[in-house]
This record gives sequence, C-alpha cells and structure tokens, in this order.
Amino acid sequence: MRNLTIYLAVSACLLVTKVSAQETFDERVRDIAKKIELVTKEEKALLKKEVDEVNKEVEAGKLTYKEGDAKKLQLAEIRSNNIETKVAQYESELKEIVQQKVDGKIKDPDTIKKFRFVWRSDSWKKDVRKRDSIQNITSERRTTSQFVFAAGVNNLVTDGAVANSDFRYWGSHFYEWGTTWNTRLAKNSNLLHLKYGFSFQYNNLRATDNRLFVDNGTTTDLETSPVNMKDSRFRNLNLVVPVHLEFDFSKKIEHDGKPVFRSHKSVRFGIGGYAGVNVKSKQIIKYDIDGYKTKEVTKGSFNVNDFVYGVSTYIGYKETSLYLKYDLSPLFKDNAIDQNNISLGIRFDLN
Repeated sequence: MRNLTIYLAVSACLLVTKVSAQETFDERVRDIAKKIELVTKEEKALLKKEVDEVNKEVEAGKLTYKEGDAKKLQLAEIRSNNIETKVAQYESELKEIVQQKVDGKIKDPDTIKKFRFVWRSDSWKKDVRKRDSIQNITSERRTTSQFVFAAGVNNLVTDGAVANSDFRYWGSHFYEWGTTWNTRLAKNSNLLHLKYGFSFQYNNLRATDNRLFVDNGTTTDLETSPVNMKDSRFRNLNLVVPVHLEFDFSKKIEHDGKPVFRSHKSVRFGIGGYAGVNVKSKQIIKYDIDGYKTKEVTKGSFNVNDFVYGVSTYIGYKETSLYLKYDLSPLFKDNAIDQNNISLGIRFDLN
C-alpha cells in the first residue's frame, strides 16, 4: 500500500509538472502574439499622429504639398524600421519555441497551428501579419474596411477625345487616397459586394508649350506665359463619396461543414461612380529670372465646378487593380467647350 501511495504521488507530480509546462508554453506563445500586435498598433498610432501634424503644417503654409508628402514618407520609413527592430526580438523567441516543438520537447500539435506568423517584407514595409492557419479558419465579417490608394496619369477630354491634348500625358498625374467599406450582399455567396466610402482625389494638369491657366472673369483659358517656365501645374483637390458594385471571384471554402468567405483573394471587378465637392484649386509655376529661382502658388476658384461627379471602374487581382475614372461634370463652369477630367492608374485596396 505504501509503494502504491508513493507511485500515485509521483505520477500526480509528473502530471502536474507536464500540465504546468504546457500552460507555460501556451502562455509564452500568446504573449509573443500580443507583443507583436501591440508594437505594430503603437507604431501605426504614432505615425498617424505625426502625419496629422504634417497635414496641419501644410494647411498653415509652413510646408508645401511636395515637402509634406516627402516628410510623410520619411516618417513612415522610420516607423517601419522601428517595427522591424522591435519584432526581430520576438521572432527569435518564437523560432526557439518552434524548434522545441520540432525537437519533440513540446508535444502540442494544435498550439503552433493556432499561432502562425508570416513575415512579409514586401507588404506594408516590413510589417508583421498574424494569419489564421488552415486548421483555424473563420469567415470575414459581412462588412470589412480597406485603405485605398491609387495613382497614375491624368488629362482632360476635349470634344470627346484625349488625343492632341493641351496637357502633358506623362507629366500630368493624379493620386487618390481614402477609406472604403466592403459589404457582402448575399449571405451564402461571395460574388456581389457593395463598396462605399470617401476619398480625396488630387488631379494635376501640366500644360504644354509654356502655357498656364488664366482666369478671365467668367472663363478660364490657357495662355502663353510671358516668362520661360520650368514648371506649370494646375491642381484640383476633390472630396468624393465613391460607390461601386464589386464582383469578387474569391472561392468559398468549406470548413467543418460551414462555408468560409474571404474577399480580395482572387480576381475582382468593380463598376460604379462618385460624387462630391471641389475643396481647393491652385496653380503652381516655377521659373528663373537672372539666376533667381521663383515659385508662385496661386489659390482661387479658377471658375472650377464646385460639384463633382463621375463614373469609375477597376479590375484586378487580390489587392491590386487597374483603375479608370472619368468626371461627367466639366472641369470649368462656363467655358465655351466642356473639358472633363479623366484618370488611369493603379489602385490598391489594403485590408
């Protein structure tokens, strides 16, 4: 009886030790997951505050738009490097735990599957993403959100054509950024989505033959500059609300007898439009006189339409698409010939 008691006591101790060790392992993995997520959130939050400060400096005239954009890119680079440095330590800890699992020192096949991390240096500049494993897949919510960024070439359609344009084809450009919400319309189908949100559109035009826009009262016309300009750029900033019907061909996955829906995993096609207001119009010209470099920024209405509306479409794969937008509203209110803005570029919808 005494031997049996000792045996049971020893067995109980071993069992408690094993369970405690296993719990410690689970806690360590969860702790690493939380630390990586916290580091990423903290750095992104700090970057957002810094970008807001830069925007205030631009609005106050302390920085130009170009200087502001350059400073934002520099700040993003610093924050991404901070994430890389801080996460490297946690990656080493995670690799050590995984190695222990491979060596058979830790026997818990499910724990590693539940906490799988993928390091992607080519997405969001050295970001850390926590992904569900195949063994732990769940559906997205019916409504998800994305950060949208687009950039490309910009021009005006005159008399129904872009050919023989008065503006440089590669020198004129646009960029757009904003937030969208993506709602799956059918409960049991992933095909149709309603995509809506808000965006800031920056449409730039660079005239050819040393010309610039001149406000002549009721009309705005291109005229030859009396000085030899190094650059002449006319920019319109619009705040719009885009709405698209999106066809998402991402496949439905079955897991434990239940359908799993994920968007932005395959070919996507969207068609719709946008409407909004013109926030700001300005013209920037640069020239040299007697060795002195001069930059002039003129802000005003330039007889630009206050209300903006148009159609847009995109087609692509996963997060990247070819994007086309066309203003149905003429750029200028009372010009004799209607000219409509058109843009073609690359669009990124980042979950």
